[in-house]
Amino acid sequence: MKNRSLLAAASAILALQIPAFAQNAAELIEEHTKKAAAAVEAYLQKNPEVKDSTEAVDFLIESYSRLGMTERQAQLLEQKYQRLAKGADLDPPEFFPVFQELFALHMENGGKIKAKSTLERARKDIEGHPEANRFAKFLDSLGSEFNQPGIGDIMTLNFTSLQGEKFDLAKLKNKVVLVDFWATWCGPCIAELPNVQKAYADYHDKGFEIVGISLDRAADREKLENFIKEKKMPWPQAYDGEGWGNAIAKKYGITSIPATFLVGKDGKIVETNLRGAALGVAVGKHLGDKAEKN
Repeated sequence: MKNRSLLAAASAILALQIPAFAQNAAELIEEHTKKAAAAVEAYLQKNPEVKDSTEAVDFLIESYSRLGMTERQAQLLEQKYQRLAKGADLDPPEFFPVFQELFALHMENGGKIKAKSTLERARKDIEGHPEANRFAKFLDSLGSEFNQPGIGDIMTLNFTSLQGEKFDLAKLKNKVVLVDFWATWCGPCIAELPNVQKAYADYHDKGFEIVGISLDRAADREKLENFIKEKKMPWPQAYDGEGWGNAIAKKYGITSIPATFLVGKDGKIVETNLRGAALGVAVGKHLGDKAEKN
């Protein structure tokens, strides 16, 4: 039997040991993943120099991600990163996926200090490579994510809207406000729009407001205006025609959209990146509506 088939065989045997009749699908998957991960950990401890150790580690990283075991996932990613070639010998297709996964893991789990340390280390590790300057620009773009606000932070928004009206987020105290970074060219943003509109229809008269931050370019102003009119989006829109260079997006480190921040009655962020029906549930919750709409 080849080494590559060992993991698949172990997983299959473990799967047969799980009593399918006693659990639902999610529980079966979780139990199977835990047992398979434990078997692979034991396999690596017994055979630390095996040829398929890279495959085994990748399996464990994916498994711990599924299980939400982020501490062990980070440890394995760190070990994998340390073994990568650096400097002039750095291989971009190998280096950056591992670095980005480790960086993102720290960011997602509130470990900004660890994320900053990982970023600074990467800046040193690219030195000496022929394309170091280009890599540095990419790392700089990731560094802007440190400005992204989180739960408990206060956002400051003052602008003249696309509609020509003055907007100041600070004046919406005692309201629940969704700050929505989006664009007409963003497919996922458009897919989320019905959920945003439903939440607005359900809760606007109870104190819910929305403010859009459009990352559309100057050439698309007419398209943006027509879209807003066609889709009946009455809330204010911040728009400067700079696309990804939008001043507010740069200020808050927005590097992907849709990006949403739900601001509570006290002016502090209470939820981030809400999707689907979760938006309406969160709005109802923070408005104090006991009969939240589905």
